[in-house]
Amino acid sequence: MANCISCGRELRTSLFGGRGNVCTDCRNNAIVMNTAGPVATPMPQPRPVARSYPPVTTVLVGINVAVFVAMLFSGVPLETPNTTQLLKWGADFGPLSLGPQPWRILTSNYLHIGILHIGLNMWCLWNLGILAERIFDRWTYVLTYTVCGIAGSLASLWWHPLVVGAGASGAIFGLAGALITALYLGKLPIPKQAMRGTMKSLLTFAGYNLVFGAVGAGIDNSAHVGGLVAGLILGAVFAKHLASPADVRARWGIAVFLAAFFLLFTFFNFVKHANGRVSPPPEETSMVVSPRSPVVGNT
Repeated sequence: MANCISCGRELRTSLFGGRGNVCTDCRNNAIVMNTAGPVATPMPQPRPVARSYPPVTTVLVGINVAVFVAMLFSGVPLETPNTTQLLKWGADFGPLSLGPQPWRILTSNYLHIGILHIGLNMWCLWNLGILAERIFDRWTYVLTYTVCGIAGSLASLWWHPLVVGAGASGAIFGLAGALITALYLGKLPIPKQAMRGTMKSLLTFAGYNLVFGAVGAGIDNSAHVGGLVAGLILGAVFAKHLASPADVRARWGIAVFLAAFFLLFTFFNFVKHANGRVSPPPEETSMVVSPRSPVVGNT
């Protein structure tokens, strides 16, 4: 009779004729030892992920808010600043913007006429900006915002040069326009349902606010139209290269924005030739203040 090589006990022949050289008890103990494995150690828990804010949009909103807070600390009222205060802080005004102070064409985009005005504009900018940072790289976003803001200011000066204008909505409308054409023409890998919903939201925002600006009193709709047209053009131009390698997009972006700023300079000279000789009214009370502000929409 054979004995177990582990414990020495006599081995019995199995029902199927096999016997082996290890008894059943020793074999079972070995299986238990082999399958138990080491004591499991607790897995380290992942660190909580900090919420990510859109950097470009955060900076743009921060600049607008910082200017508004600085105005308040200087004594500008929270709700209804007068034209003298607005002009002091860089509002757009034909006799100055088309004359000795053309920098107002840019600074007026970061100036707001009261708490409701800036609140509305920043809410729209935040919502559109989150989407823009997913579609465009940072420099494309910043320069698109800037170009469209300047285009809106120039359109305002062309349409009514004696109106004191301020607000970011020309740039905001431009951002919406750039997103519309970029998404429509860019052939990005976005599900059709998501694309359809986003496009509907953008078109509703632009259409509703243009109509409201046309029928509403005291809204600088010309700046909205100017910014929107500039944005639609830029978005269409960029659409082809949204998925291109970074170096291709960079070269294309430099060429596009050089052309854009040249066209803005040309438009500025055209507006200056058309309205540059307008004279300011003799008294502040005769000036009209026109905020550039979209209505809250589904963005």
